[in-house]
Amino acid sequence: MFEVYKKETGLYCTNSYIVKDPVSEETAVIDPGVYDEEYENFLVRNGVTGIKYILLTHGHFDHICGAYHLKKKYGGEILIHEEDAVCLENADASLTNSVSGYTQEICTADRKLSDNDEIYLGENKIRVIHSPGHTRGSILFVSEGLIFSGDTLFRGSMGRTDLPGGSTKTIFRTLRAIGQMQGEYRILPGHGEETSLSYEKRNNRYLRANDTSHT
Repeated sequence: MFEVYKKETGLYCTNSYIVKDPVSEETAVIDPGVYDEEYENFLVRNGVTGIKYILLTHGHFDHICGAYHLKKKYGGEILIHEEDAVCLENADASLTNSVSGYTQEICTADRKLSDNDEIYLGENKIRVIHSPGHTRGSILFVSEGLIFSGDTLFRGSMGRTDLPGGSTKTIFRTLRAIGQMQGEYRILPGHGEETSLSYEKRNNRYLRANDTSHT
């Protein structure tokens, strides 16, 4: 079972996560939206000395702008879905140039992910599920009992679809697939509180609107 540590980062309060396999001590960081002194203290406080993977749920500025500096300091491969990889190389595509308070250093993906790819920390598997709708290349990172949902699914809500690459029709299709997942999962979103799959199936109107099990 992974050890997971969360920190809110940046002006948009983006959740960034450290994911660590306690046996091998291999570590991934998910969505480093910023890299500053406070974020560095977060890493040190949680025993990060090296990173295997920098995992990005999608390519928006508030999820990727720390990736360059994190890799430079700690190493690790930057992984992002192939549809959003351009965001690492283009500050217009990531929307960084459309906001204030964020600076993006251009970098490239070490690996471009696709649906059902698998990533390992130690012997623990993380599965990639393509979850378009918020962006074309949005993904979930799914492991035993955990879903890192990025900006696809929030507690009681869903990601916005009015930005470039967003699609309400597509995200509803994605939410329908999430709602049909079996078993229980902690859902660790890109913003806001942690939730669970069972809670969202009962209470999230966007998931319920897409539930075909009772029709």
